[in-house]
Amino acid sequence: MAKEETRATKTVREYRTEELAEAAGIPVRTLRFYRERKLLPPPRREGRIAWYDDHHLARLRTIAALLERGHTLGGIAELTAAFESGRDVGQLGELLGIGWSEETPVRLTPEALADYFEGEVTPENLAASLDLGYLAVDGDVIVHVSRRLLDVSSALVREGVPLAAVLETGRRVREHADAMALLFTELISAHISPDALTRLRPLAKSVVEAELTMAMNRLLASGGAVADTDSDTDSDADSGQTPSS
Repeated sequence: MAKEETRATKTVREYRTEELAEAAGIPVRTLRFYRERKLLPPPRREGRIAWYDDHHLARLRTIAALLERGHTLGGIAELTAAFESGRDVGQLGELLGIGWSEETPVRLTPEALADYFEGEVTPENLAASLDLGYLAVDGDVIVHVSRRLLDVSSALVREGVPLAAVLETGRRVREHADAMALLFTELISAHISPDALTRLRPLAKSVVEAELTMAMNRLLASGGAVADTDSDTDSDADSGQTPSS
């Protein structure tokens, strides 16, 4: 049966092979296969008994999330090795499936991540972040793929926006961003050359920033009045009156 040990004032839960497989929701043979492929760190040995801990469980859940995103076991092995060896930003981005990136990944402890999001780090939000590719977990180390996205998300949560809503908005933004990237790729490929994509990508970034700024300006110019009207309508509805009465 699973047991708990106290090491340096920290309680560590440990699992036998069958218990870890059950906790991770995988067959024992799959767990052994992962261990043979070196996707899991070696267990602690006590005679002939192998003891695993919550770091191993976190690794198994990360493997499951990456498999759902379409990563192969070979790619996951590379990603695991990258986290353990501190590979450079460009290689981490490539392994995470985001290609070359200006974004800077951030390595965090679970406690540091909780500090960023003020009690919003729930299992559901963690699963959504893993699914979006914002987070990856390696034992007790969490990697966020983008310092800028981490800071913006944290700022929105501090302003009172639920993290679940931030993540859902991020998912929708991702869809639009993918569509815009495709537009620019098709434009440059059709009229210049696919080889020019890397060189001209700053132009695409400038157009998106300019258009988003102008769109926000248009929305703010008209949205304030809309918000006031909605508020008045809600008040009238609450009082049982129509807007014209």
